[in-house]
This record gives sequence, structure tokens and C-alpha cells, in this order.
Amino acid sequence: MATVEKMPMLQEGYEKLNADLKRLKAERPLIVDAIEEARAHGDLSENAEYHAAKERQGQIEASIADIEDKLSRAQIIDPRELSGDKVVFGATVTLLDDDEKPVKYQIVGQTEADAKTGRISYNSPLGRALIGRSVDDEIEVSVPAGDRYYVVSKIEFI
Repeated sequence: MATVEKMPMLQEGYEKLNADLKRLKAERPLIVDAIEEARAHGDLSENAEYHAAKERQGQIEASIADIEDKLSRAQIIDPRELSGDKVVFGATVTLLDDDEKPVKYQIVGQTEADAKTGRISYNSPLGRALIGRSVDDEIEVSVPAGDRYYVVSKIEFI
């Protein structure tokens, strides 16, 4: 029997997915109306409005199915309930780069990742390199810009 892989995420990521799902489900009737209106225009083979509405309907249905799948497999993790001296999902890690300049990242789920705001996926190269590390551990990460070296300076659960 196949096991269902849990998808770790923070509470706010879960809530954002739920909001996206509600928005997409609210769009469904509008698309059906657009399809009906385009259908009323006659010949469907050369009806760009009809084809665009049908394509949008397919995109919405695929997105709804994807989000529902993620929500059904969600494992919500509250970083404030975690502790320890190792980097785990939800931890906020302060790293020192080659120039001793601190950079801070929180390890989050794939749907929540946004490097610009300091949130990296546990599946990203840096996220995978950080999981299980402790303060003062050295890390080497291969990224598109080349190899980067960091030292774990602080681990927080906030």
C-alpha cells in the first residue's frame, strides 16, 4: 500500500492555500457564465472567447485539485513549539557568509518559500544543507552563482 507523503507547512502557509482555494472556487461560476455566453455567439470552432474560457476553466480545475491535494497532506508545524540545537523545519537560522555578514532564513514548506523575505524551502539546496546542522557547523552549498560557504551562527524557533 502506498503511503501518502505529508507536506509540512506553517499555519500561515496553510491559511494562504485555503484562501487561494476559496478564491478559485468562487471563480468557477464566473467561468461557466463566460463559457455559456461565448457558446451563444455561435460557431465554436472559430470562437476565441469560448476557447479562452475553456482553457481558463481547465487551469482553475487543475489548480483546485493541486491545492486540495496539498491541503489534504498538510502537516502544520508551529515553530514556537519546537526546540533543540539542530536545524529542523520551521527553524530560523542565522548564517555567516564568507565576509562574516549575517543572513537569516526560515526553513518553510515549498508553497511558502520566498527567498526575498528570507524564507527558503526545506527542499532547496540550502534548506537541505541546513537540516540537521548545529551552531558553528560549516556548510557548502552549490547554487547557480557558484559554491557558497556559510557557518551556522544561531538557531531560533520563533
